[in-house]
Amino acid sequence: MDVGYDLICVLGPTASGKTRYAVQLAREIGGEILSGDSRQVYRGMDIGTGKDLAEYGEVPYHLIDIVDAGTQYNIFQYQHDFERAYQGIVERGRVPILCGGSGLYIEAATCGYHLPDVPPDPQLRAELEQLPTETLIARYEAIRKPHNTTDYDTRQRLIRALEIAIWEDAHPVSRTAFLPKHTRYIGIAVSRDERNARIDRRLRERLDAGMVDEVRRLLDSGLTPEDLLYYGLEYKYITLYLTGALAYDEMVERLRIAIHQFAKRQMTWFRGMERKGIKIEWISGTRSGMPEASGGQIP
Repeated sequence: MDVGYDLICVLGPTASGKTRYAVQLAREIGGEILSGDSRQVYRGMDIGTGKDLAEYGEVPYHLIDIVDAGTQYNIFQYQHDFERAYQGIVERGRVPILCGGSGLYIEAATCGYHLPDVPPDPQLRAELEQLPTETLIARYEAIRKPHNTTDYDTRQRLIRALEIAIWEDAHPVSRTAFLPKHTRYIGIAVSRDERNARIDRRLRERLDAGMVDEVRRLLDSGLTPEDLLYYGLEYKYITLYLTGALAYDEMVERLRIAIHQFAKRQMTWFRGMERKGIKIEWISGTRSGMPEASGGQIP
């Protein structure tokens, strides 16, 4: 571990090559990897979340495949699970390396956020389900300023965010209180054109690898379409295709565009981290293998 750092964090947008970089770094310095991805926690959601477990080889990894698909795992649970895994790595004398692109999860793990433990309220959810999305957004924003527009990615996420806001407005809640980590942040940067080309190529590869069949298996296992729509992106659009709401070619095109937009939002989040004073060392991920130092600005 570098002197003065508690944790190394490798971050970047989807398809930037951050996992490959983190794995090679772990091999060089004796590290173990902690996933900072909000969807890789789910078992059975492998191709769509891009786990690429073969890349890890002998490198130990954590916070992947820890809950069943269909569970609505939340940031409060992640913060607790991260802390347990992190402490275990430190006790083994290894170097903790956080790797991911979910900005909120990364900040929750490294910045000591105080997060609420709010129980689900099925009756309130049923009431909120009857309201138009615009009404839900207005009601949410009347209670609190949105932390990030990803609260609006799906109605399910918006309803959960509003459920938490309503609860906090009326009840004292238990909150996590983990200390922030002194983190070295390393960002993997690629140009917008290169990033979009990689996204398109990877989408084709994942479709060829059976991503549609993966979603079909999840539905056949008892998950509802609403369960999968909650997870967004690949699971949302493929579910819409499998339930007849979209034709195959339309599904692929809309999913491709949605992933481009998601990567752009990831970069917006990382820029926001920098505006808050978090120093990210950006290195070029343009070439294959280990990204090289670029000294440039975020694309």
